[in-house]
Amino acid sequence: MKTDLKPNVILIGGTSHVGKSTVAESLAAELGWSLISTDSLARHPGRPWRHPPEAVPEHVAEHYLSLSVDELLSDVLRHYSFNVWPEVEEIVTSGAGMVVEGSAVWPEFAIGLDSDRVASLWLTASEDVLSQRIYEESLYHAKAGREKTMINKFLERTLAYDALMVEVVGRHGLALVDVLQSSPEELTDRCLSVLNVGRLQG
Repeated sequence: MKTDLKPNVILIGGTSHVGKSTVAESLAAELGWSLISTDSLARHPGRPWRHPPEAVPEHVAEHYLSLSVDELLSDVLRHYSFNVWPEVEEIVTSGAGMVVEGSAVWPEFAIGLDSDRVASLWLTASEDVLSQRIYEESLYHAKAGREKTMINKFLERTLAYDALMVEVVGRHGLALVDVLQSSPEELTDRCLSVLNVGRLQG
């Protein structure tokens, strides 16, 4: 594992369904590094759909049906700030040779990290791309009205997160990569170029 490279930790942030996991897996494989998803660190209501025979848990349904989009966004950012980021920060400051990905990698959280050893970028995508991915994965067109309402709320929160994230990234002059219609290989190459991290040697 090439942990002597600088930087030796990569953070990949972005909204849901933007492709963070795919990019992070590819980067970790390319560099020979370990991979950590922030989704594994603390629970949140998550995605409001299940495929038969499973049903959406009632507390998840209530979360999406009872809160406005602004409230959903504030709630998930609060969850990331208090329940997830402290663990991420501890992992990042004590480790090396790792790629950490997840929506909990919020730009304002990452600013205080050691920029000599931690490289960060955020992925963004168009509304069309995000909508298509969420509708396809959720099997939206096969869902009933209540389920469609929850999925629409999730999509609206996803788009609101992306818009706010892009604004914050721009305000702080951080790295932003639009996934466009790139293949996984093309996107990995673009991210490596932006991150300025060397490839795995031998």
